[in-house]
Order: sequence, then C-alpha cells, then structure tokens
Amino acid sequence: MAPEESEEAARLLRSFERRFLAARALRSFPWQPSGDSVTLSESTAIISHGTTGLVTWNAALYLTEWALEHPAAFTHRTVLELGSGAGLTGLAICKMCRPRAYIFSDCHSRVLEQLRGNVLLNGLSLEPDVTAPVQHPGHDTRDPESPRVTVAWLDWDVVTVPQLAAFQPDIVIAADVLYSPETALSLAGVLRRLSACREDQQALEAYVAFTVRNPETCQLFTAELGRAGIQWETEPRHDQKLFPYDEQSETAILKLTL
Repeated sequence: MAPEESEEAARLLRSFERRFLAARALRSFPWQPSGDSVTLSESTAIISHGTTGLVTWNAALYLTEWALEHPAAFTHRTVLELGSGAGLTGLAICKMCRPRAYIFSDCHSRVLEQLRGNVLLNGLSLEPDVTAPVQHPGHDTRDPESPRVTVAWLDWDVVTVPQLAAFQPDIVIAADVLYSPETALSLAGVLRRLSACREDQQALEAYVAFTVRNPETCQLFTAELGRAGIQWETEPRHDQKLFPYDEQSETAILKLTL
C-alpha cells in the first residue's frame, strides 16, 4: 500500500462511527472524527429477529483490517460477499479499495433491509434492481471511486451455478459465517458451486475470515473443501490493529482457490 493510501486508510478507521456498538462495552471511542468515515447502523442485541446478522462480529473487523492492508486485491474488481451482515467490511472496501462493483448478499429479510440502509447511509448508490446480477460492460466509464453496488438475496442452500455465474465475481469474501456445522456445510456447498462457474476461466480467489469457536466446525469446513477439490491455506496475520475486539479469541483468514 502506498504511503498516502495507508494514511487515508488510517484516517477512515479513526473516524469509523458505529451507531450502536452491540455486545461490546467501551467507555469511549478511541477515534477522533475527521475526513471520510464509515457509518454503521446495527442492532443492540446479539440475536435479533432470529438472526445474528444484524451485529458486526470480530472476524468482520479482522477481515476489514486485512482488506485495508491489501487494497490491490479489490481494486477494479467485482467483489461478491457471502453473508454480509451489517456490511462493515464491504462498506470499507467500497470506500477505500476502489472495486469496480460490490455485491452484498444475505438471505435474511431484516439483514437485507439493514444492509440497504447502511449502503445509502454511507453515500453509496444502489443498483435499481437489488437482485439483478452485476454485468461487466465492454467500456466501463464509471468513476472507479464509485463502485456499482448491489444488495442481493442469496440462499446458499438453493442458489444454482447459473445464478452464481451471473454475478461474474472476480473475488469472493465472507466473515463470521463458520459458527455451526450447518453453516460450514452450506458455505462449502456454495463455494463448490462457485468453483464450478470457473471451469474454463481463471481460478477465483476467496477469503473466509472466522473466529475459532469450535475447532471441530473449522475441521469440518476444511474437510469439505478437500472433498470438493478446493485448495486452501491460512493467510499470515496482518499488522494493523484498527478496531476494538477481543484479542483473546483466535481469528484467522483462509485463502481459497476455487
């Protein structure tokens, strides 16, 4: 990252504002508002309306830090995020990493509603049809600072290979989605279908950030990846520490080649 980009990333995160800091006790914010910012509205409850997706969890913070250290992974590319939740990671990438297009996705109606609100809250424009796939035009004249943003309903258990192929992602990310054996199996399944989209094309990279709550769940996930022929490796820990989260918990990022 260039020095000016590093400085801008630090400024963004220093000014990071969360309307509600759910499930965390902070006496004060460790940032002074200045310059560009990410504003996030989320639930005050860990579980609300039958989902955990209305709250930002540790691995999303960790993946955001990683993304800001590796902006080239997203620059001028189409990003598909699986299980976007409140949207922190995607909003930071849209503002700081200059993607061509960004697809937020989830399957819970309240999460999708909150996602759309957070996208608009941060001055980004939504595609008119939030379920429409993002197309790659022959001559994209859009300002690279203003990515094409979509919020899409995506159920991992029912989405088909043609539906995933229509998004035409260049990179896939996900955070805090390995919290149970069921979600691990569902995630492995949708990644296997994404891999099938790329049979005659360049391999697709995916990054999955997670907090190790149950090692058996992580082992189940990597075993399913092996059965699907998906290669994976653990990303080195990054240097930036920009967010307040539990340092006692083990958080990691897997890099997958689909």
